[in-house]
Amino acid sequence: QVQVEESGGGLVQAGDSVMLSCAASGRTFSSYSMGWFRQAPGKERDFVAAIKGRGFGTYYADSVKGRFTISRDNAKNTAYLQMNNLKPEDTAVYYCAATYGGSWPVSEIADFGSWGQGTQVTVSS
Repeated sequence: QVQVEESGGGLVQAGDSVMLSCAASGRTFSSYSMGWFRQAPGKERDFVAAIKGRGFGTYYADSVKGRFTISRDNAKNTAYLQMNNLKPEDTAVYYCAATYGGSWPVSEIADFGSWGQGTQVTVSS
């Protein structure tokens, strides 16, 4: 299993953009589908976006379609989440996750075996 670590969160204003990064260990990064989830205070962890190992396939939650873009650079063992036009309701801890092979699309917490510690994104109005 790869290990993953998020970075790039912070405090921003509504309408701003933020890019999160997810650095992964291991030499088989391209064999893993990567996902982003988020958890707001007092709420369950929700799926945000996922990308296939080779990058030829992405999947988004309806709430972020058209605003967020997931991507990856397999040469750098890194996945990204570009978040545009942020809204206060996007405030959450954002988690990166990895899953080896498997079915597609993947969007359930149970589908992912490796998780990062999370990075806080706070959007002020």
